[in-house]
Amino acid sequence: MPHSNLPFRALSVLHTSRFLFNKHGFHNVGIDRIIESAKVPKATFYNYFHSKERLIEMSLTFQKDGLKEEVLSIIYVQKGLNLPDKLRKIYFLHANLDGLYHLPFKAIFEIAKTHPKAYQVVVEYRNWLINEIYQLLLTTNENASKQDAHMFLFVIDGAMVQLLDPNKPDERERLLEYYLIQLNF
Repeated sequence: MPHSNLPFRALSVLHTSRFLFNKHGFHNVGIDRIIESAKVPKATFYNYFHSKERLIEMSLTFQKDGLKEEVLSIIYVQKGLNLPDKLRKIYFLHANLDGLYHLPFKAIFEIAKTHPKAYQVVVEYRNWLINEIYQLLLTTNENASKQDAHMFLFVIDGAMVQLLDPNKPDERERLLEYYLIQLNF
């Protein structure tokens, strides 16, 4: 069921769960906590989501869809941007603890073994992003490699790890600049 077709109560559960998962992690938030915070009956939860894994899958799909929309807008709609500016915008869209990528990033470490179907949403998004970045790189460099696109995602992940450590300074700009230098930008 597309998110736009969900009733208000189901959307309330979805938004509440995304907030709680982001803040406390997937394993530290149970169904009882979600329904209490969303102020819905347990039957409503099970009517729309059937299980915690399905809720996690829908939460990650919601984040993935938002990210895809933003990335596609940067690549194809914002025509006035050059390649380094597009990469910069895509990078900071992802390397942001308050952004849409935080929940999928968290899922990489927390749900691979416990919720494999939901985890697959993250894998599919990351593969999609790598392909989009690769195609973007090819627009200005016919010798760009898929490895260059993989490295872009690794730089994003490295920035996220640094942001999660309160004792580390914010090195996002430096990480991105190093990547861009390696691409000769």
